[in-house]
Amino acid sequence: MSGISELITFLNKLEDNHIFYKLNKVRNDAVMVEVAVPGQRWEIEYFADGTVEIEKFINDGDIYDAGELEFLFKDFSD
Repeated sequence: MSGISELITFLNKLEDNHIFYKLNKVRNDAVMVEVAVPGQRWEIEYFADGTVEIEKFINDGDIYDAGELEFLFKDFSD
């Protein structure tokens, strides 16, 4: 199965299972599918050469108040 066919099959499966996703393009040679499920976010990239890479971000369960925003800007601003 070609890369685009695999991508379309995957998107159809997400839709069939009512799993939220959005498409994005971060690299020149790949399409990213961003999946959000409770407690996790996945970035699945389908590359032009047929390669698929998956990165999972798993929530540690901690909830923060608005004070955490200071750390966000302090740690991640240019």
